[in-house]
Amino acid sequence: METSERLPVARIGKTVGLRGDLRLNLLTDFPEQFKKGARFMSDRGDLIVRSYNPERGTVRFEGIEEVEEAKKLTNAYLYTTKEAGEEACDLKEGEYFWYQIIGLTVEEEGETLGRVGDIERLAGTDYMVVETASDLAETGAPDSFLIPFIDRYVDRVDLEEKKVLTRGAKAILEAS
Repeated sequence: METSERLPVARIGKTVGLRGDLRLNLLTDFPEQFKKGARFMSDRGDLIVRSYNPERGTVRFEGIEEVEEAKKLTNAYLYTTKEAGEEACDLKEGEYFWYQIIGLTVEEEGETLGRVGDIERLAGTDYMVVETASDLAETGAPDSFLIPFIDRYVDRVDLEEKKVLTRGAKAILEAS
């Protein structure tokens, strides 16, 4: 698997049971990519999914047959590439990969509020970490602020124009 654009999709947790199953802590909204035969990169080598149980949140990898082997994978991260992730995940209307949003300009009523520097998940909600536009920061606004990525604040994402169009986000900035 190409290692140029490694995107983290899960962190491997503790072993479960006696056969080498491992807890899987997802860092993605697309668990369907963990199907049998799926290949992921890790800092402990490439791993191929033998089975995945979404109800139990467990995974088993090919070639890992015993608990002692599985324990060596605890705390390792699983990575995919943009291409493999896009191929494995069926995005619905209004759904985006984080990397598609990071870097976009945030605008409200024609005014640039800033640029999406990162996305964080807090209490089950995704928040855009917006680096405030320099002209607003110079007037005393904070250097960055959070906008929940929900319909109430995000009017539209325009990937071609590289913009996130918002409503009510300027009020968040002013209250920050």
